Amino acid sequence: MKLSLAIFSLALSLPATAFAQDSLQVVTSGEYPNTFSSGSANVSKFTQSSKRFNDWSVSFGAGVPLLQSADLTSIKNGNGKNLIGYSAYVSVDKAITHAFGLNLQYDRGETRQGWFNTKDAAPVNASINGQQGARTQYDAISILGDINFSNLMRRVDNKSPYRWALHGYAGIGTIAYRAFLKDESGQRLMTEIKPFKTLDFFGQAGAGLKYKINNRLDLEGRVMYVVTTDDQFDGGGAPYSAINMREDQVSDNFFNATLGLSVKLGKHESHLMWHDPLQEIYYKLDELAAKNMDVEVCKSGDADNDGVCDDWDRQLDTPAGARVDGSGVALDVDMDGVIDLYDKCVTVPGPVENNGCPTTTTNSGTVTEAETKLDGIEFDLNSDRILPSNTPVLNNAVNYINSSNGSYTVIGATDTRGSEEYNQKLSDRRANSVKDYLIKNGVESTKLDAMGKGKKDLKYPECDPATKCPEWKNRANRRVYFEAK
Repeated sequence: MKLSLAIFSLALSLPATAFAQDSLQVVTSGEYPNTFSSGSANVSKFTQSSKRFNDWSVSFGAGVPLLQSADLTSIKNGNGKNLIGYSAYVSVDKAITHAFGLNLQYDRGETRQGWFNTKDAAPVNASINGQQGARTQYDAISILGDINFSNLMRRVDNKSPYRWALHGYAGIGTIAYRAFLKDESGQRLMTEIKPFKTLDFFGQAGAGLKYKINNRLDLEGRVMYVVTTDDQFDGGGAPYSAINMREDQVSDNFFNATLGLSVKLGKHESHLMWHDPLQEIYYKLDELAAKNMDVEVCKSGDADNDGVCDDWDRQLDTPAGARVDGSGVALDVDMDGVIDLYDKCVTVPGPVENNGCPTTTTNSGTVTEAETKLDGIEFDLNSDRILPSNTPVLNNAVNYINSSNGSYTVIGATDTRGSEEYNQKLSDRRANSVKDYLIKNGVESTKLDAMGKGKKDLKYPECDPATKCPEWKNRANRRVYFEAK
């Protein structure tokens, strides 16, 4: 009992996460955000009406209780059998945070224990010290703390859907029961604790594994250990009866294994304990980006309509359609003097007179190459997987590299989330992934090198930290491009 109370106290003492804060907090590890608060990012205070997830559910299930620590037991009793009882539960569940909740639960069941199955007739030669059996019908109400260990420990870069969750439960309540003993004289009531008349406290703790069937329904297998705090629960009778004197038991305890369903209530798509922090933070960034586009913030105006106010714009005549950096200067990724809008070889340096494409020199003089297509590709967050939509771009690169006499370096880059060490390894993997694809599709390996530049090679330098930019700019920083040697 003391152990159960300690576990429950620990659960209640866990610090609440920042779901009720006013600002968006991001702690990063690698190229992904790790924790968040679902309060709005300095836009409006978090309120009950502003939440976008459900936090109530109803659970119910049935299972098998097995009396384990008692004078009369269900598991491997004196006759070598396991006596199977039955149980059922229903609970109303409230999620307080993404990792902690409270459940008000009602349990009902019957344990069967002793030296023979109470459904059978008692042996003729049974005696109080020989063969006997018992059954206990119980009703219990308890408050359980629910800790979602998967939300406490999981990484949000998992490429598969988040559908499994490990939960821990602990709590206390009151239990009422009627214990019957059956021997050669028949079946008789030994102990009765009536509901609410005699408050008999008990504790239970255990774990459950949940599977998300859909946004409304969860399947859960659960194993709980119930401490009754009563030596008469097994049907042994008075504390000093012949049965209860067999062993000095302080409490008759049992395991309860159940299988149940949870129905999530509410109008929103996701439940708080299944809420995905990764999707949450990008929703906020996109929402803020869209809001900023709709609000006129430039008192001095924006003459070239590039999204940078004239007060801070270092290039007031940016051509329409050109992407710009944070100071309003049109981007020139390969730094060859031809901005990306007009550069027909965006990732490969070339002279202005050739529209930014490279030239080659032969014995007969300089030959201007035709317009070429050697574009780079972008990657999903924390991934080095080549997307199907990028294979046409890489196939064009195969044709171009095979038709040229030069050699190239495949360069990988990341956005600014996470440590330098992590992003260096990720950029190396991206560069090698593209290099391997090109070689498998016909490019000579001698023409290619691969190099990762981590988060030091940003297409949009103003995106440091990543929270300063909308997601499309961060995605553009997660790329692989080509550089002629």
